[in-house]
Amino acid sequence: MEKNPSYQTIEEYIVQFPNKIQEILQKIRTVIKEAAPDASEKISYQMPTFYLHGNLVHFAAFKTHIGFYPVPSGIEKFKEELSQYKGGKGSVQFPLDEPIPYDLIRRVTLFRVEENMNNLKKKKGK
Repeated sequence: MEKNPSYQTIEEYIVQFPNKIQEILQKIRTVIKEAAPDASEKISYQMPTFYLHGNLVHFAAFKTHIGFYPVPSGIEKFKEELSQYKGGKGSVQFPLDEPIPYDLIRRVTLFRVEENMNNLKKKKGK
């Protein structure tokens, strides 16, 4: 991994990792795309990001875990299911030596899509 990466696409980000990690990242990307088909992809904060009327979710690979960043509301909504993982106010760490909870990632992403769409309606309603 580069010390000062400058990725332009999620694909460029993913290909820098060993094959096993690439497979996990691609699967997460696919799960998010399926849950948020209208979202666009970009790199934000040097991480793969899905955007739909605002940032939806970010994800990134680290030495021992996959970081998933659905903003604080995404963590709060699923706090019980996420409680078994390390995390912070807007982040969660999925250890690489455990199965990645792809269905949970899908459900959190669906929640974030609904949340962003509701926020957009509120903004337009003003």
